[in-house]
Amino acid sequence: MYLVSKYISQQTDTIVVFSGEGADEVAQGYIYFHKAPSAKEADEESRRLLRDLYMFDNLRADRTTAAWGLEVRVPFLDHNFTANYLSIPPEDRQPKNASEKYLIRSAFAGSGLIPEEILWRPKEAFSDGVSSQKESWFQTLQTYIESKVSDDQLKNAATTYPFNTPPTKEAYFYREIFEKNYPERSDLIRYLWMPKWIGATDPSARTLNHYRP
Repeated sequence: MYLVSKYISQQTDTIVVFSGEGADEVAQGYIYFHKAPSAKEADEESRRLLRDLYMFDNLRADRTTAAWGLEVRVPFLDHNFTANYLSIPPEDRQPKNASEKYLIRSAFAGSGLIPEEILWRPKEAFSDGVSSQKESWFQTLQTYIESKVSDDQLKNAATTYPFNTPPTKEAYFYREIFEKNYPERSDLIRYLWMPKWIGATDPSARTLNHYRP
């Protein structure tokens, strides 16, 4: 998002930009929502994600756009929209017919505004959206980070970083960058964002069964 904002700022005269933050949270767009034990638990998770957005996606969107003098607007987090959407019965807001954000997709079906093959395509891991078809960004990162973080460092991660201990080498690598710039301020992030119900140890959607043959 930082690089996209940089391009917009330097190559266009655009100041205000729209971004899709909140859609996955309010409309249960994350792949792990397929594994929700019940509509009630899916609804609770959706609301929890919305409450905590200010610590994660919204914070990223605000800082990366503002760094390049842009003003970001998030229509999926409009108060009227979220209130109306969350008033829909929980069972109707769950993924349906193998599609996340089913109700939002359905609203555009047959309208001609979005090609059907794009409207109904499965959700992609974020890293795949900025990758070549030959190798995903996720895979490129793993190769690079393998040379930056040793097995011993990861083994002793709980000693080095007792709060929000990084569970993977990638997480350890990012934590080192964070500590370098914000020493002893790990409390700024209350917990590690992680998919629920699937025993995940890595937040990347690329690690989910959805992407495995």
